[in-house]
Amino acid sequence: MIQDMYIKDEPFEDHTERYERWFERNKEAYLTELKALETLLPENGRGIEIGVGSGRFSEPFSIKYGIDPSRKMLRLAANRDIEVIQGIGEKLPLRSDIFDFALIVTTICFFESPKQALEEAYRILKSEGDLIIGFIDKDSPVGKEYQRKKEQNVFYREAKFYSVDEVTEMLIGAGFSDLEYSQTLFNEEGVEEPELGCGKGSFVVVKACK
Repeated sequence: MIQDMYIKDEPFEDHTERYERWFERNKEAYLTELKALETLLPENGRGIEIGVGSGRFSEPFSIKYGIDPSRKMLRLAANRDIEVIQGIGEKLPLRSDIFDFALIVTTICFFESPKQALEEAYRILKSEGDLIIGFIDKDSPVGKEYQRKKEQNVFYREAKFYSVDEVTEMLIGAGFSDLEYSQTLFNEEGVEEPELGCGKGSFVVVKACK
């Protein structure tokens, strides 16, 4: 068990209910992100979400395992029938080569060391396993807005946002290859349909193979 918590994790421990309310108030954006993730997420295999939070992304895809530093978040995830583990992405308390895929959603901006976290994800994946990352592109309209207002946001105050090129470079540096992209949040009405590629949507999903 991890006894110490990074400062970036404290808001999720202290404002758990506020975090959960976001998904209810922004249901269309949430469903839009799920659609984009679904385009690149493997349909089968043993998966884990790194930074599982309350399980809002693992539950719809029946991902069985989740890891997170926040005890309060993990309790909510456990209530969604996810087998939870307390820990941080930079030092996963897991054996090597045991998962078919790993999912990281809106979490890469909170890692103390994204490079180390991606190397750890690579380690726990089986040969030809997939890492799927969903994130807000810092160069997109939503990314720029988040950065402009980050000091006013209890969750994003300590976050560091990344561009598609930066995430791509980190993935290649960690040993991943065969990258594929999907995108959404085009500032349209209702639940939006994703498109393959990147450069237009504010929410980007990238799949990379070990």
